[in-house]
Amino acid sequence: MLPASGRADEGVGVSIPPSPKPRGPKPLGEILGHLFASRGYGRLQAVGELDSAWLAAAGPEVARQTRVGGVRSGVLNVTVAHPILNEDLSSRKPDLLATLRREAPGTPIHDIRFRVGPIDPPPPAKPRG
Repeated sequence: MLPASGRADEGVGVSIPPSPKPRGPKPLGEILGHLFASRGYGRLQAVGELDSAWLAAAGPEVARQTRVGGVRSGVLNVTVAHPILNEDLSSRKPDLLATLRREAPGTPIHDIRFRVGPIDPPPPAKPRG
C-alpha cells in the first residue's frame, strides 16, 4: 500500500487535466458541419440524392410505381407497387446498382432489396408565393 503523501515521481498515478480548448475563431466549414449534423441536413441531402439517383436508374415510369427507403448496411430498400415490377427490377439489379453508384457516390450501396407494398402518392407540390 502506498503512503497517502505519495509523490508523482514515487509511482503514484497523477491525472493531468486536458488542456483547455483553444479560443478564437473557428473555420466556417467546421461550424457548418456541426450545424448540418445537429439539424439532420446531411441525412435530408442524402435522401434527395438517393431519390434523384433512383429516378435516373429506374426511369420515370418505374419511379412512379416505387418508393425509395433508406440504406442500411449498404442495402437500399425499395418498395414496389406490384409483384411483376418486383420481378422485373430484380432481373435488372446489376444495371440499377451501377447507375445508383454513379449517381449517388456519397452513399455506399452494394445491394438492393425490393419488397411489394403500398405506394403512397408523393405529397402535392407546395404553391410558391
